[in-house]
Amino acid sequence: MRKSVLVKVAVQSILKNKMRSLLTMLGIVIGVGAVIVMVAVGQGAQSRIEQQIQNLGTNMIVITPGSSQQGGVSHGAGTFNRLTLADAEKLKREGGQLSGVTPVIFTRAQAIGGQGNWRTIINGVATDWQTIRDWPLKSGTFFSETDVRSMRKVAVLGSTVANNLFLGADPVGQQVQLRGVPFSVIGVLETKGQTASGTDQDDVIIIPYTTAQSRLSGSPRIWQILAATYSPTDIPTAQQEMKALLRESHRLGADDEDDFTIRNQTELAEAASGTTQVMSYLLAAIASISLLVGGIGIMNIMLVSVTERTREIGIRMAIGARGSDVLTQFLVESVVMSLLGGIIGLLVGFAGAAILGKVTGWSTATPPEAVAIAVVFSAAVGIFFGFYPARKAASLNPIQALRYE
Repeated sequence: MRKSVLVKVAVQSILKNKMRSLLTMLGIVIGVGAVIVMVAVGQGAQSRIEQQIQNLGTNMIVITPGSSQQGGVSHGAGTFNRLTLADAEKLKREGGQLSGVTPVIFTRAQAIGGQGNWRTIINGVATDWQTIRDWPLKSGTFFSETDVRSMRKVAVLGSTVANNLFLGADPVGQQVQLRGVPFSVIGVLETKGQTASGTDQDDVIIIPYTTAQSRLSGSPRIWQILAATYSPTDIPTAQQEMKALLRESHRLGADDEDDFTIRNQTELAEAASGTTQVMSYLLAAIASISLLVGGIGIMNIMLVSVTERTREIGIRMAIGARGSDVLTQFLVESVVMSLLGGIIGLLVGFAGAAILGKVTGWSTATPPEAVAIAVVFSAAVGIFFGFYPARKAASLNPIQALRYE
């Protein structure tokens, strides 16, 4: 029997009992739809986290102070600070794998602008900061090396600070006061949004680190050094190089532990992506149980169909149909039913993911491979659960089948 005829007969058989066929396919529809929704949510979460991590900077490496111990008790990371501007200068001067290095001097202050005031974070940095963070400007310019050397009182505002101090107006050319010191606003950064931990990256003011140290901080220590490599593949080598340079700068012996911590965004991205990927697989596995239930429903209905059509099978065999023809016919019916359920499930899944994303505000994304897997899996369910009823139909005795009432 030709394939086109087999498919036509299968569709006709399904349409004879529309309600029963629809209820039979319901398990496949729910299973495929649930898998698509769960994968879309998981993939969307993973993409969102990766985007937030990329927003932190390009090939960025972060150096922070190490831990201190007292009486055998460790006080945790960042409690023993020996980082200085000399460390940052040494890394910039001798780091062959580094495309940029900047010290970061943190402080908090009440900023007073033309139309309001706002307590925010002040970051004193070098000119390489903009390249390392890959953070373009919405208006104005970034400060120059001359500004850094001259300790000029210039500031670049994050969009949150700009909106609160100047109520949406362009603040370039205006002044802000930080601890009573007037700073000229020379630029506004593009909006970056929140980090994965919920911190608002745009709630910040950027000034030259020399100005921050002389006017606001007064401390010779710095709390962070940021660096970037030319490409992601350079990060492991660069970290080893930076470690060696800092140990040399701090005069650490071979048996001394590092008094600093070096981390990169790749580690954070891999950890976050791995977590969301595991959750996606788990959700998809739970949703796949519906496909199993749907397959059992198909097998039950096909067994009922074999019983109902026993006489029809006997007639087919009596006029020359072989057992393999009958097996193929019932198997095709099972596969067609599963595929129809799978296609409807895909539509339900896409619609469900879109509605869920709109209602909750979550980011959703359905990878093409998930669609292909869902379709293939639904066809496999039809073959697996349809084989036994088809085999039973093919093994019927033609004489007994003709006598069946």
